[in-house]
Formats: sequence, structure tokens, C-alpha cells
Amino acid sequence: MTSSQPFVPSSPFSSSASHLKKSKFTYKHLSQLALASTACPLRVIAHVDLDAFYAQCEGVRLGIAEDQPLAVQQWQGLIAINYPARKFGLTRHITITEAKKLCPNLIMQHVATWREGDAKWAYHEDAFAHIATHKVSLDPYRLESRRILACIKDVLPAPPVQRVEKASVDEVFLDLSAQIHAVLLERHPEISGPAPYDDPTERLPRPPTTALDWNTDALVDLDNDETEDDDPDWDDIVMLIGSEIVRSVRAAIRDRLKYTCSAGIARNKMIAKLGSAHKKPNQQTIVRNRAVQQFMGGFKFTKIRNLGGKLGEDVVAKFGTEQVKELLGVSLGQLKANLGDDTGSWVYEIIRGEDTSEVNSRTQIKSMLSAKSFRPTINSRDQAVKWLRIFAADIFTRLVEEGVLENKRRPKSINLHHRQGGQMRSRQAPIPSGKPIDESLLFEIAKNLLGQVIVDGRAWPCANLQLSVGGFEEGPTGNRGIGGFLLRGEEAKAMKHSLADGDDHVLDHSDTRPGKRPRSESGAIQRFLSRHGTNHGESDDNKWLMQTDLENPKASSSSPAADFDKTQHLPSHKGNGQPHCGDEESPIEAQSRRQFQLETTNLTASPTTQTFFCKACDQPMSATDREEHEDWHFAKSLATAERSSGTAKAPSASEAKAKNPMAARKLGPSRLAASQASKRVEKGQSRLAFG
Repeated sequence: MTSSQPFVPSSPFSSSASHLKKSKFTYKHLSQLALASTACPLRVIAHVDLDAFYAQCEGVRLGIAEDQPLAVQQWQGLIAINYPARKFGLTRHITITEAKKLCPNLIMQHVATWREGDAKWAYHEDAFAHIATHKVSLDPYRLESRRILACIKDVLPAPPVQRVEKASVDEVFLDLSAQIHAVLLERHPEISGPAPYDDPTERLPRPPTTALDWNTDALVDLDNDETEDDDPDWDDIVMLIGSEIVRSVRAAIRDRLKYTCSAGIARNKMIAKLGSAHKKPNQQTIVRNRAVQQFMGGFKFTKIRNLGGKLGEDVVAKFGTEQVKELLGVSLGQLKANLGDDTGSWVYEIIRGEDTSEVNSRTQIKSMLSAKSFRPTINSRDQAVKWLRIFAADIFTRLVEEGVLENKRRPKSINLHHRQGGQMRSRQAPIPSGKPIDESLLFEIAKNLLGQVIVDGRAWPCANLQLSVGGFEEGPTGNRGIGGFLLRGEEAKAMKHSLADGDDHVLDHSDTRPGKRPRSESGAIQRFLSRHGTNHGESDDNKWLMQTDLENPKASSSSPAADFDKTQHLPSHKGNGQPHCGDEESPIEAQSRRQFQLETTNLTASPTTQTFFCKACDQPMSATDREEHEDWHFAKSLATAERSSGTAKAPSASEAKAKNPMAARKLGPSRLAASQASKRVEKGQSRLAFG
């Protein structure tokens, strides 16, 4: 049956309208942002670059006005030029004379140097004229670099949200993704909930704002197919938050330390580094995702990290261009065919702005080097030793900054490199781990290594000398020195009084511990030794008895009662030569034995325990120990026969069997006879007395 009225949908479906309400980013991308994943398209990386850093350091140290042209000099060349001086056309490739002509009011400050024989670097006015006796020191710039890095870390949240990588003395990478995620959810709670239907691939709603305020940031022009009239998506929002964070970092460096820096903000490290150099000095550049192709197309690919060396030259030679926009037309297959699969794929991705390298927070150095090229050359050991002392002091100063005194990090090896003519020779030695590292230790090891080079011959003239340490390892954490286990002052006095007051209590407690046998002044072994010292006639037998008791397998019995019986009832010879178990006990010994037997009754006794009575010992024994006990009597009888006079006849097998049938059955007739035969003294022989 059909309806007479046509069906009219109450809510007409419009795919285009639905699409406009959704972002191209998903809840999964949002969760990746919180983890700072390199695969996240919302990722935000910043690169902070100090402006003419060496020149700024000298300007701040000297208190020079920021508009005053200044250059940093090293010997007869320039290594840094500030931006006011660059307006006069100065570059690092011109000479001192040319710089003075182009900028008459230029201030030139020579870097600090180590002077031969000095124990500390310093600024010397005439350093440029003493290249033979001075060595350059960059320590002032390293110290300022550490201050700047500490300032940056202080502004950002604590780890693990904070991810900072020191790329060089004047460059820092920041992964702001995790911090931006927290700010994003705070500002836009509509995306803070779980994904609809618990499906992380569900797309996010579009941002509510239609216009973004980028403040004074430099924005790279959008790609050709993008316009500023398009509504922003979440990748634009996170870039905006990132720019705010970087602006606060740069402001803190400026206010606290008086340094200016530039920054680049993008979706990966490679684009961020290119962005920081886009507008200098003291500016920051935003490279939005929609502007990457436009931005990359204006560069030479030789400016990209890892494409400026031999690989870049190879690409230029094979494709005849160094422009990114021209190389974009080369297919992936062509790149693989000419550069190899791995390299071709990497170049294809990198020129399109794809880079998945991480911001590595572990920025500790792996080695330290101090070196000097000699012009003119040096020709004696004394000259070389003077420089080794400077090298050791230089390296130790930097080790202190790395925390070697606090045992945070320490190197494991030291290396010496020596160049004579065209030959470079190297020697290496370990740094003793049991000694604290100091300047004198490094110097002594370096002298020994130099001695090894000299012994090999042809050490002079020396054109270059280098000393380095490496193999850094983290120091142990949580350890205390021996002083941490000692008490001093009032604590020690309090502990002493506490021990004195508690002595009686401690002794009483030790007496009542279960399983412990009271110790007597004269135990069985002491009584045995005392008899040995007073009865000379039985000394040999007593010696043998003590050895036999120690070797008796029963001594390893697991029964405490059995151990006690063996200790308290050691057989001994009386004057009649008969074995006797048990001597007269003192009242203290008797009480101790009874107490111990009472305590061990529950451990050794059971309703089914059987005993036997040893006639020789006149003592009851456990049935489980009978066989070992009879073996002991049998061995004792043999030993007694051996120690009798030479004319005395050793007991025959039949006699031994009669005395101890159990042991005889155990040995068997043949073994018993062999045992007796082995103990007879042959004619013309005599038995030596041992012990």
C-alpha cells in the first residue's frame, strides 16, 4: 500500500554541510599530540637561535650599546659580527684591515685565551700578536650558553612535558606538543571528552574561531591552493599556541640575560630550523602546514641539514639543479635509481617537508677536546708539557660544568694525538675509576702518553697536539659516602646512652631465642684438648680421635639433637684403653645440655622413633644412627691397633668381625682383608709417626 502524499524528508541530508562541521584531524591525532609522537600531524616544534651569539656575549660582558658595531676577533680573522656591523657590509671572510675601512667605529674584541704557563683563561689585549704562546678559549660562550638553556627550561613545564634539545652552543630545539595539548584542552573543552562511539578515527569538530591573532609573528605565505579566507583548522590553532609559548621564552631570555634570539615554529625540526633563519634578528617565523610547499620551494636544498655535503653535491651533479622547487618535479623512481632506494626515498620526503626526527632531551656531550696547532712548530718535550698542562686545565674546567665533582658524569678514557709532519700518532689510556678526577690526574696521564710517543721516535718538530677525554658514563645515584653511616655529636652521644641502657635487655632477649644452644666456657672440645695436654700417654689416640670426629659423617646430621650428642659425648680413652662416651659434666654443662635437649625434643622426637643401646658407650642411640655409630667403633678399633707397639698383632678380620659384625658385613670379606693387609708393616720397614 502506498501513501497518497509524497515523502518529504524533515531534515534533508547535505554532505557538504556535514563536512564543514568536521575537522580533517581525528581524536587519534589529538592523543598523539599528548604523546609528542613524530607521526602526529598536529605536532609543533620550535627552533630557537641566538642572534650573532659570540658578538652578543662580548657586548653584554662589556656593556656596549646594542646599536654599536662589534666584531669578535680570533688572531687575524673575524669569527662573529653583530647586526649593526653587518649594515656596513662586514662579513667573517674579510680581514681586520678591510673591516676597519668599512666601519671605522667598529669595536673588535679578541676571544679569551690560555697563555702558556697560566692556570686560567683570560682576556689579553695583545693576544692576537702571540699566536705561538696562546690558545683560544671558548669557555665564556659555553658558560653563557648554559645560562640561556637553564632559563629556557625554567620557563617551560617540568619533564616529561618539557622536551629540550641543545643542538649547539647557540641553538635549541623545543618539542611543544605535550604542553600545547594541555593548553588546547583547557581552552577548548568540547574536544576534551572521549571520542564518539569510542572510535578514535572519528573526526574532531571544527574550531569555533574563524580568525587568529598572530601578533607580530612573521607568517609564511600559504600554498597556491590555499587562501587566508579559509577557516582555520586545529593545526593552525596549535601553531598559534606554540607561537605564544616561544614568545614567552624569548622574552624571558631578553629580560633576564639581555640576549636576543630568533625562532622558527613548524611541524618538524627541519622546517623549524629553516624558519628561525627566515627573519632575523629578534623575530619568530610561523610555517603553517598549509604553507610548507610555498616555504620549501624558495630554498636551495643544499641549505637543508644533511644535504649540504657530498650528498648535496651528488644530487646537483645528477639532476643539474640545487633548487627545491625544480627537484620537486623528479619522481620517486628517478631518485631511487640515481641515489639508491634508501637515500632516494629520504630525499623525496625531505624536500616535501617531511621529517620524523625526534627532539632528543639527552643533550650531554660525548667527548671533550682541547687542541693547538703550532706555528711555528715546537721542538722539545718541555714545550709540549706546558701545553699539556693548559689542555688538562681546559678540559677539567669543562668537566666541572658537567658535574664531575658531584660524580654525575665522568669520562673513562683519555687520548693524546700528536702530529709530526704528515704523520698523526695517537695514544690512549684509561682514567682510574677509583680516583677522583682533577687537573693534576689528567696532566699526569697526558705526560705519560706523551712519553710513549717520544719513545717511539720522530716526535719533533710537532705541528699539532690534541688532548681529549671520552667514554662518558653516568655516575651512580643514591650512594652515600662512609660518613653517611656514622653518627656525630649529639646523635652519637644519644646512641651511646641508648646502648648502655639497653644492654641487659639485649642480653636477656638473646638468651631466649629459640634454636640457640647456650655457650659454655668448657665445652667437649675444650675438655678433650685439656686431656690432651695433661695425659701424654694417650696423646696420639686423642689426636686421632679429634680427626675421626671431624671426619665422622654423622657430624653433618640435620638433627640438632644428634649434633648435640656428638658434641657433648665424644668418646675418649680412659686409662684402661676402652672407649667411653661422656665425661663428668659440670653443673652448668649439665643444665645447658638438658635445656637444649628439652628445646629440641619437638624437632627430633616422633611417636614412632626407635632406639638401641650401645654397650660399648653405655648410651641409648637413635636407631637411624646405629649403622654410622657402629662404623665409628670399627674404625676406632682399627686405629687403636695401628697405634699399638710394633710387635703387637693387629686384629684379624675374624676378630674385627666379631667386635663389629655390622661394619664387617658392610665392608665384605675381601675389602676387610685388603684393609688389614694394607696396614701391616713389611719386614725391613718402619712406620712413621705423624702428628
